[in-house]
Amino acid sequence: MDLALLRTFVTVHRAGSFTRAAALLGLSQPAVTSQIRTLERQLGRPLFLRKARGVTPTSVGDELAHRAAPHLDALVEIAEGSLEVEAPLRSLHLAGPPEFMAERVLPALVGMTGSEGPAVRLRTSFGSTDDVLEGLAAGHHDLAVATRRPRGTLLSAGTLCDEEHLLVAGARWAGRFAPGAVRRGGAGALAKVPVVDVHESLPFARRYWTTVFDAPPPEHAALVAPDLRAVLSCVVSGAGLAVLPRYLCEDALLRGELVTLLEPPVPPLRTYFVAVRAGTQALPHIATAHEWLLRAAVAWG
Repeated sequence: MDLALLRTFVTVHRAGSFTRAAALLGLSQPAVTSQIRTLERQLGRPLFLRKARGVTPTSVGDELAHRAAPHLDALVEIAEGSLEVEAPLRSLHLAGPPEFMAERVLPALVGMTGSEGPAVRLRTSFGSTDDVLEGLAAGHHDLAVATRRPRGTLLSAGTLCDEEHLLVAGARWAGRFAPGAVRRGGAGALAKVPVVDVHESLPFARRYWTTVFDAPPPEHAALVAPDLRAVLSCVVSGAGLAVLPRYLCEDALLRGELVTLLEPPVPPLRTYFVAVRAGTQALPHIATAHEWLLRAAVAWG
């Protein structure tokens, strides 16, 4: 069996689309389609079911991918290892939300660029969960951190950590509340306090109001800044209140620059997942990054 055909097949299986696979392989889509048809003729069985958007592997296709992919990946590693002296450092492309990547993920992985591990070049992209998962599926990233688990079989994901959300305000605003006022008055006690969030839809405040107060969120934000670090700075400067991840505002709380307005029995949590394309986690640079992140997440907890 032609290894080039198997390589194309595994790429299509991982990408879930002839178009994506062609881009990853540097081939035209007709060439990819022709190679898959040739392989199907050789095997005498269909490997994919064609759909309006992409393809879905048949049971035979899944079995072939399960058996062939690890060996093809191993051959790639052998080929690259034999050229290690002359080849450039391998790059690891990461993607995720900017604040979490900056504060958690990248500090946990900087050792991979030096003597602590198999030296790689780290390349980072920031974006929403939808954007980073789409980029991962298309082969633009090697590993993505997302706030929801991806669907389907193209991407594989595991739980990384939970992020606790706090209702906080600067000392000037917090000083206007008597002890326990927010606990007793609920959302109504906050009606006159300006809200700061990352988007006009108030995603952080909306979730907190819904889950903790069982009440509709504020109608609008006084200040919108599309980065949680900017939201933090604005709240510390007296702009109003915000809902922020504990990891991001913990230092400001310790310094007394922020005050928590409420300590609910069950605080809102947001779960982070670490995702890779199915079959790629065995690659050493991806496996190492995955392992280091999971190890770091234990300390974050």
